[in-house]
Amino acid sequence: MAHTKSGAKTKQKTTRPGKRLGIKRNQNQLVVPGNIIVRQRGSQFNPGSGTKMGRDFTIFAVVSGRINFSKQKGKKLVEIANG
Repeated sequence: MAHTKSGAKTKQKTTRPGKRLGIKRNQNQLVVPGNIIVRQRGSQFNPGSGTKMGRDFTIFAVVSGRINFSKQKGKKLVEIANG
């Protein structure tokens, strides 16, 4: 009986595609309601004024305007300034 497992077993795993997470719209970009701003796992960014967070922690716009990333009380906020 062999004392080591076969080496080829680890090569049979399928490669899985990336989940395309990250920031989708940058500072001062114009957005309309429904635009996705950040896709994330967990709440690295928190919603501010003009944005909401979905079930999967996606932050999206609920008003039109320009995006502003800021920090308040140690939390990273994503908010939309009208204009």
